[in-house]
Amino acid sequence: MMQVPKKYLIWSVVVVLLGGFVLDTLQRQILFPTGAIPVPPSGLARPPGLIRVDLSIPKGIVEGWFVPGRGVTAEKPGPVVFFGHGNGELIDYAAPGLEPYLRRGVSLALLEYRGYGRSSGTPSQEAIVGDMVQFYDTISARPEVDPTRIIFHGRSLGGGVVCGLAAERTPQALILESTFRSVAVMARQFLLPRFFVRDPFDNEAVLADLDLPVLLFHGTRDELIPYAHGEALAAVARDARLVSFECGHNDLPPQLEPYWTEIDTYLRSRGTLP
Repeated sequence: MMQVPKKYLIWSVVVVLLGGFVLDTLQRQILFPTGAIPVPPSGLARPPGLIRVDLSIPKGIVEGWFVPGRGVTAEKPGPVVFFGHGNGELIDYAAPGLEPYLRRGVSLALLEYRGYGRSSGTPSQEAIVGDMVQFYDTISARPEVDPTRIIFHGRSLGGGVVCGLAAERTPQALILESTFRSVAVMARQFLLPRFFVRDPFDNEAVLADLDLPVLLFHGTRDELIPYAHGEALAAVARDARLVSFECGHNDLPPQLEPYWTEIDTYLRSRGTLP
């Protein structure tokens, strides 16, 4: 057998290591584009009654919001929804669209991702999901919260975040919106090998193990996360309803009434809403 000169072996290792470093950096810039998200204007309205519930992390804090639903008090606790936003959003931008939950007497629990908005740290699956677990434990112990009526709702990347949370803490209801099968599957279009994926967010694996009815929304013209991902998630879940809308990724839902009707029906079937 022909022997490969030692210097070529060394250079091969260097090239592989450099390539891995570049791929690692690029994938996190794509998955967590924190630098491309506009800073919220100072006059942007916040939900009335908002309570800050921040988490302490090394060298800073992770910002958390708790907003009691209509009629919810310590004497009359109610359900709460933990919402995970997309990778190009902030809790400031997500909150207005969640106001219908408040009108239904469902409190909001919003935790910013590390490195996003005013939160410190560097985003990663491990860090974000770990923060969400700590936030869940804190919020679910509040006197305004009925711990038997907890909802997880995630949009796009947020679907991966709440699925990661569901692997650690079982909700009463789970809603996924425009969510991918896994980051590893998404990375195939960039020819990125699975072993290079640092933050897999394997939603398929979570749903396969979760004994819980799931509500899924997906746009049939979704240009970022193809509709086939929603179909695959519905197929792997033990009990799922996939609701389709004729729209893309960023304009779901195109009509609010059918969207919230589906949520109402699902939550009533779970006993979360009266």
